[in-house]
Amino acid sequence: MTDHIRNFCIIAHVDHGKSTLADRLLQLTGTVADRDMTEQALDSMDLEREKGVTIKASAVRMFYTAKDNQKYELNLIDTPGHVDFGYEVSRALKACEGALLVVDATQGIEAQTLANLYQALDADLEIIPVINKIDLPSARPDEVAEDVGSLLGVDPETVLRVSAKDGLNVEQILEAIVQRISPPKDADDQPLRALVFDAHYDSYKGVVAYIRVFEGRIKSNDTLRMFSTDTDLRPVEIGIFSPGMKPVDSIGSGEVGYVATGFKTVHECRVGDTMTLASAPAKDPLPGYFLPKPMVFAGIYPVEADDYTELRDALEKLQLNDASLTYQPETSQALGFGFRAGFLGLFHMEIIQERIEREYLLDVLFTAPSVEYEVLTSTNEVVSVDSPAELPDPSKIVEVREPWMNIEIITPTDYYGPIMDLVTKRRGIFKQQEHPAPHRVQLDFEIPLSEIIVDFFDHLKSRTKGYASLDYQFLEYRADNLQKLEILVNGDPVDALAAIVHEKDAYHKGQRLITKLKDLIPRQLYDVAIQAASGGRIISRANVKATRKDVLAKCYGGDISRKKKLLEKQKRGKKRLKMVGNVEIPQDAFMAVLKLEDE
Repeated sequence: MTDHIRNFCIIAHVDHGKSTLADRLLQLTGTVADRDMTEQALDSMDLEREKGVTIKASAVRMFYTAKDNQKYELNLIDTPGHVDFGYEVSRALKACEGALLVVDATQGIEAQTLANLYQALDADLEIIPVINKIDLPSARPDEVAEDVGSLLGVDPETVLRVSAKDGLNVEQILEAIVQRISPPKDADDQPLRALVFDAHYDSYKGVVAYIRVFEGRIKSNDTLRMFSTDTDLRPVEIGIFSPGMKPVDSIGSGEVGYVATGFKTVHECRVGDTMTLASAPAKDPLPGYFLPKPMVFAGIYPVEADDYTELRDALEKLQLNDASLTYQPETSQALGFGFRAGFLGLFHMEIIQERIEREYLLDVLFTAPSVEYEVLTSTNEVVSVDSPAELPDPSKIVEVREPWMNIEIITPTDYYGPIMDLVTKRRGIFKQQEHPAPHRVQLDFEIPLSEIIVDFFDHLKSRTKGYASLDYQFLEYRADNLQKLEILVNGDPVDALAAIVHEKDAYHKGQRLITKLKDLIPRQLYDVAIQAASGGRIISRANVKATRKDVLAKCYGGDISRKKKLLEKQKRGKKRLKMVGNVEIPQDAFMAVLKLEDE
């Protein structure tokens, strides 16, 4: 029977106290003893603790004896709140019947609160609104309860008010979960269908799949089959999370657990896939979630060329528990062999970079991020281009289309002006505004993705003293006057410094980049010309002066013609050197492309 099971997740904007609330629930139900309790118990990665954000979804089983003396099994699936990890939320929701919507009593409703709420409503979940941080002096629980009540169409009095930090009223949440969230349907007698909602890699057990069983029952000696790849497997072990991994003999319908598959690569066990029995397979897979589409692309190159294979292994392992990371090999004249990788956003890229450096101890170089463009060629083909170096010859291009996004910014009304200024300077188009609460306004814009990937969020936060919040969705591809900005060092184009820019920005960006590179490229024994070219012409140039060796040091007095001869010889040597010379470009030069936006 499944009457005693409740599967739920916690959704919220970043920093509204999800992980702290999860800690209190673990403590109240006695899942983690007080002496073993650490802050953010479910955030196991060091990075998650340092940045104070949840990056990976994780699951845990708790047991709770309610006021009616019934013992309930509660499966909590913890989700991230940062906009880059929206896809992690989408698949956690698929495994639940209900969701706790946590709202900060001081900040109120923010952009991701709404985005995650709409996803939960689409997944048909029972929503339990919770207002957190009521212990803070600046808390406004009554106002925020009004806003949440009108948003969900419920009586503000029924909204739970808690302080996860102090443990105040948290018991009410457990009662609400038991009373309001419906149990999963009992379907042990049907053919097995289990959804893989996450996975991680274990060097002893292979790929460990996190599953929610919808129909049927998994036993530890069953032979299982993956739907999308038709691969069969005998589980190394099956078990539940409490909160560590604990082996069990079987997992029934409605339950959440894990299957250690023994697979060596993630491609054999895709997140969003369905597991069934090899002996009696189900007819259809469960409706998986959408595949996350990378939005931002960058080259990753090892600083030491010998580390190429280690970098490849590191990316393979990262992809195991981050299905949204995509990569393929690429080569660059300036940087040698590396990979072109796709990320969900800039924060996601930063996390991957830190994980490569930290977990695999590799020195890597990331090129400037770019987005995926669509190019219509004169032969009427549409080509996808995610690296500026791949842009076809201008004579063959009919038009270049770039991705546009719908963005929603929720902000106190005082910052209306600075936000308008920020967005319109970056080619944004204002669409409409709404007032989700008094003194707060939601502004909707359309803006090119390339204008927001680098530092838009930082500027938004600094102009609004940290109060504005941002959410974005893909809108469409639109044609515009876009062209390639190339940097030539010593007459050779450096592919890793190329960028695709709007025609009106090409001149300024080219000039600023050249000024910057002039200071960064080390002096050689000969003059080095740095040029910016766009639209088929050179638009800016600077010279890095040569370092001169004093060839006249040994000449004391004597005839002037002797000095001239020595200088002539030096000149000829430099000319020859320039033909074969190779200019080393430092890492800072590639970072300069990123920092241009800050000025």
